[in-house]
Amino acid sequence: MDINLSGKKVLVTGGSRGVGRGIVLGLARAGADVVTCYRTDGEAVASLTRELKETGGEHHLVKADVSVPAEVDALVEACRTSFGRLDAVVHNAGVISHVPFAELPFEEWRRIVDNNLGGPYLVTQRALPLIPSGGSVVFIGSRVAEVGIPLRAHYTATKAGLVGLTRSLSKELGGRGVRVNVVAPGPIQTEEPTPPQVLERYQKLIPLGRLGTPDDVAGVVAFLTSDLSRFVNGVSINVDGGI
Repeated sequence: MDINLSGKKVLVTGGSRGVGRGIVLGLARAGADVVTCYRTDGEAVASLTRELKETGGEHHLVKADVSVPAEVDALVEACRTSFGRLDAVVHNAGVISHVPFAELPFEEWRRIVDNNLGGPYLVTQRALPLIPSGGSVVFIGSRVAEVGIPLRAHYTATKAGLVGLTRSLSKELGGRGVRVNVVAPGPIQTEEPTPPQVLERYQKLIPLGRLGTPDDVAGVVAFLTSDLSRFVNGVSINVDGGI
């Protein structure tokens, strides 16, 4: 069956590039009205604006850094002014870096934590008054939360933290009819080129023989946004091709 999100009002953080962009466009094409945020002006934002206009519906792009409380407040206020409610909040915004743990500066640890865990905390808490019974909160985690990866201890820790946050919030918010889940992508091919040797290695590791796409992630997010997932709560769904 097709997923129809007509009438749904959704906030997606970090929606101008990569997986976030795929989620925004996937939800909009399924009929949802979407607010998304971005941190840096540029062609990615301009082209997304054009694509959303061609898709139809009511969509808004807001410049906001999810690690800054005042900017999160402005983002949520834009959602309240535009939609009055949020049927789903999708936390995609995040940052990553590759640093050996022994050399990891505290400032870089805090930057990753403030964005990848602090952002979801801020946005969820501030948006909560707008989420009605039947609403859905979706955290975009990562498959690395279960397996770990060298040089990304700080990043992995934040993605594992989202799993714990999800399990607690699913119980705390379930009584008011709000579901909370994690989508955990594996290797995803975005607009950034993948080195041939890396692509070949992943093709051997992934039983389906390919990297995932933003659309693969967007489909699962659309399911969790829709009423089809009304009894799915507190779980982490891997989108990784079986790696």
